[in-house]
Amino acid sequence: MTESYDPYANAVAERVNGILKQEFMIDMYGNNLHDKIQLVKDAIDKYNNLRPHYSCHYLTPQQMHKQNKIKIKTYKKIDAEKIAFQHQLN
Repeated sequence: MTESYDPYANAVAERVNGILKQEFMIDMYGNNLHDKIQLVKDAIDKYNNLRPHYSCHYLTPQQMHKQNKIKIKTYKKIDAEKIAFQHQLN
């Protein structure tokens, strides 16, 4: 995590949190830690094995990794400080 709260400094984690809350609504179910852990595990399984992704040509991540016809797009890891600096300029 980051020292000061800035969603741009940890955009991947923020995106995952948003998907868990908005698509899988894990914040609405489960009252204890054990239930939440199980909900997150189930959400990850569905995200990787059932949910088609635009960036995977509407395949699931699991299907994309198993196939060999479509080139898998890799994303460069961008320095969080550069993103934060660019965000401050805007």
